[in-house]
Amino acid sequence: MTSTPTGPVLNAELLPTALEFLAEHPVVDGHNDLPWALREQVRYDLDRRDIAEDQSAHLHTDIARLRAGGVGAQFWSVYVRSDLGGDEAVSATLEQIDCVDQLLARYPADLAPAETADAMEKARTEGRIASLKGAEGGHSINNSLATLRALHALGVRYMTLTHNDNIAWADSATDTERLGGLSAFGREVVREMNRTGMLVDLSHVSAGTMRDALATSEAPVIFSHSSSRAVCDHPRNIPDDVLAQLPANGGVAMATFVPKFILPAAVEWTLRADENLRAHGHHHLDTGEEAMALHRAFEAAHPRPVATAATVADHLDHMREVAGVDHIGIGGDYDGTAFTPAGLEDVAGYPNLVAELLSRNWSTADLAKLTWGNAVRVLRDAEAVSRDLAARRGPSNATLEQLDG
Repeated sequence: MTSTPTGPVLNAELLPTALEFLAEHPVVDGHNDLPWALREQVRYDLDRRDIAEDQSAHLHTDIARLRAGGVGAQFWSVYVRSDLGGDEAVSATLEQIDCVDQLLARYPADLAPAETADAMEKARTEGRIASLKGAEGGHSINNSLATLRALHALGVRYMTLTHNDNIAWADSATDTERLGGLSAFGREVVREMNRTGMLVDLSHVSAGTMRDALATSEAPVIFSHSSSRAVCDHPRNIPDDVLAQLPANGGVAMATFVPKFILPAAVEWTLRADENLRAHGHHHLDTGEEAMALHRAFEAAHPRPVATAATVADHLDHMREVAGVDHIGIGGDYDGTAFTPAGLEDVAGYPNLVAELLSRNWSTADLAKLTWGNAVRVLRDAEAVSRDLAARRGPSNATLEQLDG
């Protein structure tokens, strides 16, 4: 590593140890929205957002900062907004997948395509950042199991069952509960994901959907970017009873850094900041330049409660206590959020989190599971389940109408 993380450091004396640790045990990050930021800011014109150059004025992510942060593998989100539906959502998802493929072709010395656990390990030995794809929201498959399989064939290795809105077969955490969890077709989606080897991602879904998916899934699940509801009572976080089920399932909960999900004082502030955006004609998830200028003006008038690496560590401490150290990971949600914690401003900040955990007497063995080992293991286990299921049953051609009426 040739540079150091940006932002304030809570445990500066431990930062050299953290950097040394990450050189051996890099971070697998579960969720980064760079492709959507590139879509929104420059419509995929990669010359205008060349991540081989410093993009700190526009993005949380570029190659130098990934290197400085000790990132060894990244799940790139091929997210599309949930107000897109039907074939429009499918087409937009394909464009997001193409964006990741363009990035991989453009930066082969730094980014390595990875669709398996073995490929992740190989990229690490080559000194490249293993790059995987995750679809964020079941609206991306337009109620079609064939479309789900097509996304898997294009390299998508997890799908978040919902985004911010309910879909026909699953309830979202941030919408009014309609089904109480998964419908019959939703359970069939989970089974087909198990058969193909696509990880079931339970971030963004309601607690009922989490519980139904865990009851249905034959493979380990993940939460690509969710923290602890006991520490911060937000519906995007994971209840303790669900965390307690992860050891039996084998899954991994990857703590996120989004302040409104991790710092109770930030929840109400963010609701008001989002309303300010909507009042000016912007979607509340807009992180474009005009929207961010509005956010900065709002923040100047109404100071923002600031999370830190210690806030994230509080979540990880609790998640480790409830789920066990074999079932936790990291999913920052960079370039998908307007605000980030102090010390974790961008993808260069992971050493600050490791230093904070070192100050709390986390062992090297436990940290190695958090940063690298657990995420690689969960994908490897899902691959093994897929091989077994594919040998016993063929593709499902069930439809929403057949199963849900």
